[in-house]
Amino acid sequence: MASHIVGYPRMGPKRELKFALESFWDGKSSAEDLKKVAADLRASIWKQMADAGIKYIPSNTFSYYDQVLDATATLGAVPPRYGWTGGEIGFDTYFSMARGNAAVPAMEMTKWFDTNYHFIVPELGPEVKFTYASHKAVEEYKEAKALGVDTVPVLVGPVSYLLLSKPAKGVEKTFSLLSLLPKVLAIYKEVIADLKAAGATWIQFDEPTLVLDLEAHKLQAFTDAYAELAPALSGLNVLVETYFADIPAETYKTLTSLNGVTAYGFDLVRGTQTIDLIKSGFPSGKYLFAGVVDGRNIWANDLAGSLSTLQALEAIVGKDKLVVSTSCSLLHTAVDLVNETKLDDEIKSWLAFAAQKVVEVNALAHALAGNKNEAFFAANAAAQASRKTSPRVTNEAVQKAAAALKGSDHRRATNVSARLDAQQKKLNLPILPTTTIGSFPQTPELRRVRREFKAGKISEEEYVTSIKEEIRKVVELQEELDIDVLVHGEPERNDMVEYFGEQLSGFAFTVNGWVQSYGSRCVKPPIIYGDVSRPKPMTVFWSSAAQSMTKRPMKGMLTGPVTILNWSFVRNDQPRSETTYQIALAIKDEVEDLEKAGINVIQIDEAALREGLPLRKSEQAHYLDWAVHSFRITNVGVQDTTQIHTHMCYSNFNDIIHSIIDMDADVITIENSRSDEKLLSVFREGVKYGAGIGPGVYDIHSPRIPPTDEIADRINKMLAVLEKNILWVNPDCGLKTRKYTEVKPALTNMVSAAKLIRNELAK
Repeated sequence: MASHIVGYPRMGPKRELKFALESFWDGKSSAEDLKKVAADLRASIWKQMADAGIKYIPSNTFSYYDQVLDATATLGAVPPRYGWTGGEIGFDTYFSMARGNAAVPAMEMTKWFDTNYHFIVPELGPEVKFTYASHKAVEEYKEAKALGVDTVPVLVGPVSYLLLSKPAKGVEKTFSLLSLLPKVLAIYKEVIADLKAAGATWIQFDEPTLVLDLEAHKLQAFTDAYAELAPALSGLNVLVETYFADIPAETYKTLTSLNGVTAYGFDLVRGTQTIDLIKSGFPSGKYLFAGVVDGRNIWANDLAGSLSTLQALEAIVGKDKLVVSTSCSLLHTAVDLVNETKLDDEIKSWLAFAAQKVVEVNALAHALAGNKNEAFFAANAAAQASRKTSPRVTNEAVQKAAAALKGSDHRRATNVSARLDAQQKKLNLPILPTTTIGSFPQTPELRRVRREFKAGKISEEEYVTSIKEEIRKVVELQEELDIDVLVHGEPERNDMVEYFGEQLSGFAFTVNGWVQSYGSRCVKPPIIYGDVSRPKPMTVFWSSAAQSMTKRPMKGMLTGPVTILNWSFVRNDQPRSETTYQIALAIKDEVEDLEKAGINVIQIDEAALREGLPLRKSEQAHYLDWAVHSFRITNVGVQDTTQIHTHMCYSNFNDIIHSIIDMDADVITIENSRSDEKLLSVFREGVKYGAGIGPGVYDIHSPRIPPTDEIADRINKMLAVLEKNILWVNPDCGLKTRKYTEVKPALTNMVSAAKLIRNELAK
């Protein structure tokens, strides 16, 4: 019985690629050094899968930044502003598209479906001259072959590529991106020919947009595309891979009728209803790649349950046509449990990271073929039973408190307009108040202090002294820049979700459980294994210390319940809404303690609210109902004079703007600049927003420093659709990934732009 992995993490077990990328970007190492690290990682990944017995091993899933950007490079679809003149696309052009440079901004970055991974959005129009400009797919196939590993090259499918793109600046928003399909397919044919010539026998096209609710003309595009590619694909086995949700019934018919396609991959973890479609009819002689091992979470597979599912599918598709697979790429999970030295044995027995999932896939394939590893299955069953019965998972008091929430919608008693008036009397802020989102640069010295404290090399007193000194520097800098509402810079936090999880019950933490978010940015999601509560205050000490250093308002900085949920590995033994309500109660306690400590502005970040929106429209209203309710629970008990902020970033918010309004925050800061001010179109179309709002005026994920006039122009565009008395001026997101040499001039220009517009308004 055959086995398959959709894709694998790129960063390496100890973030080797991250450090190589950052060294290269900082000019400390060469392109050859970076390529050597990447080649070593690829070789290690391929060998690991081959040694585990995986038959269908992917190649071209490795990326220096993002797989969609890789597809853009392959197609030569480089926006003109980057000055590319043809030839093989090199690092200069590639990383300029991803990160921007001193002269031009980066391309838009947004969330990859409902994950915390981000991709670079292609910018297309009728004038784009597609050309085969990156031979990465065939080069990596040959590289693996030279190592003795025959792989399945993976390409972003042509239709999904276009559906994930956007019209370039200056192109009509009504432009049909699918009209570019014939031009794009011409390049795909060249890539396919190269792969065939190199000896490839399988090709995997990732077409994840097939799980969305697609209109008829978009479904037709899949039929047309694969019919056009069929002659080029002749002689190859072709897998079309889908993931992240159920396949709609009409889409299933289209997919299983595609010309030239020999295999279909389905996510049977998040797409359990797809099994019913398969049972109702599966094309004879085709392969089913059954994604029964979860690629998005870290819980050990229920091997007995998966084997039962596979046996039922085998009866439908045939023994030689069923392939055991992961539900999606393992990119979204941590790399290897072997590197976790501090997790206790009980919790560790409940988990499987990417390396362990590869073993699970192969074990299921062997069991299906009649070669079941009885000891492995028995250990798995024991771990499943342990998790269900462990007393550390359940807290009856927490469950009762969460259940009691359902009788109210938890709204503040006074409307937002009256609250803003009360807050202004207390805070006395100018028109267009300036602020930042929370974090300031995380310097090597700051990281060293946190690291040494965790390792017991410095005392708690020394640690507190160092962190307070860092807060003082951040406060003094903001006062020097004349920012109106200050932040303490979060020097005590390596990661916003990890920081809170460490102080809440029901969470476990890894040492090397890193997951790529974008580029070199990695996060270490906490593991929510049990009921959640707050044993003691989490941020009051630091926020109070920061407020004592200034007379200006100091924001208390919290992460919201939905974001903590969506940026964690979440328990799968109860509905996600139940876990979120538990977290909301813990954050509510913290909000009220901050207010008692004299913090008058409290930011509760919900950066990931949109990220968790289900991909299917029929499921979205239910999610938004409990997600928005959870946010309101956190701050329902505060006084009218306490100003509640929230923050959101790097998603398309236009389709949930009414739910954002329903959160009833006093002020929302929201990413805007990197997405070409797409957010403002909502207000141009007549949506009325009465609370404070700060659409970001510059992109913090690029080292580029925006000039004052550019920021002023952005503010004026906002004033064209928003009232001056509700508009705030702030960056897109937190500043932790930037350097002070970038932050100081950028914030200087931001404040100057705000003052410039204030003066114009005064006239």
